[in-house]
Amino acid sequence: MCCRIVELKDKQVISIKDGTILGYVCDVEVDTANGKIVSLVLPGKAKFFGLFGHEDDIIVPWCEIEVIGRETILVCTEPKSKIKPKRKFFPF
Repeated sequence: MCCRIVELKDKQVISIKDGTILGYVCDVEVDTANGKIVSLVLPGKAKFFGLFGHEDDIIVPWCEIEVIGRETILVCTEPKSKIKPKRKFFPF
């Protein structure tokens, strides 16, 4: 299956290790000397609805991509930031 770089932006990236949806591809890194794609770049999650910026971008190396499908890209990686449990307001 052939795929253009612009078509990668419409694909959702999912980690096969834990099923986490990492996001959508926003950019790719290309090695201009070899003409090969090095990694996919996913935007970081928004902080407080985007008012306080975003977390760092998620970089997925090309070697960690398992399958590129019609709508999704399956990768063998884990997100660096895990969701922390909510604090309890009451100590009981």
